[in-house]
Amino acid sequence: MRRSMWRVMGLFSKKRQQSPSGSTSGQSCAATSTTSAYELQEKDLGRLHRAAAHGNLAWLRRWHWWLKRVSINRRDKEKRTPLHLACANGHADVVSFLVQENCQLNLTDNFKRSPLMKAVQCQQEKCVAILLEHGADPNLADADGNTALHLAVLSPNTAVAGLLLEHNANIDAQNQEGYTPLNLAVSKHHKEMVEFLQKKGADGHAQDQRERTALMVATFAEDMNAIQLLLWHGADSLIGI
Repeated sequence: MRRSMWRVMGLFSKKRQQSPSGSTSGQSCAATSTTSAYELQEKDLGRLHRAAAHGNLAWLRRWHWWLKRVSINRRDKEKRTPLHLACANGHADVVSFLVQENCQLNLTDNFKRSPLMKAVQCQQEKCVAILLEHGADPNLADADGNTALHLAVLSPNTAVAGLLLEHNANIDAQNQEGYTPLNLAVSKHHKEMVEFLQKKGADGHAQDQRERTALMVATFAEDMNAIQLLLWHGADSLIGI
């Protein structure tokens, strides 16, 4: 591995010459949003959405009979269901209540993000666990092609990523830029997540739309930690060295 390391280091200047945008190391990736929580306009929320957003379980239980007459999956102006808002704000008790009332788990908002995706984005681990245990789909893709696992990588949160993988999340799913969760973790310099995904069997040979593997992305960024991890897991052949 040591000889391979020196060969990769020798490629740094060559790679930068080949790609003027090499320093971005994934900044062009569609999964760059750092805003996860919803911006709530109280005046635009109905009673049901407001109760879910604020974790008002007592109100939901008191008006249980009313919920039978209206759709528990009612959407607001941004196509968010009460479940979306409860998940984003970490109200696990409300999430459990809504699930028990047979709400739909996989409806998506304006950005095509499901309640599970919002729970992952906002690092609400209890909500993630509840949704997965009741059959929420971990492989839906949002408007940028990102799955819940991509969003877990951006956090970064290995505990949430582990939950997703335990419930059959596709470890090598690609977003619109062709980034797998592993390539995304490398591009964001999330060393712990890179190591975690490799131990879970992520495919280091996967290429993005620019035909770059995880090792190439790490090389462009001169990320020695990621390079060492990738080489340790047998990435030599990925850039023809």
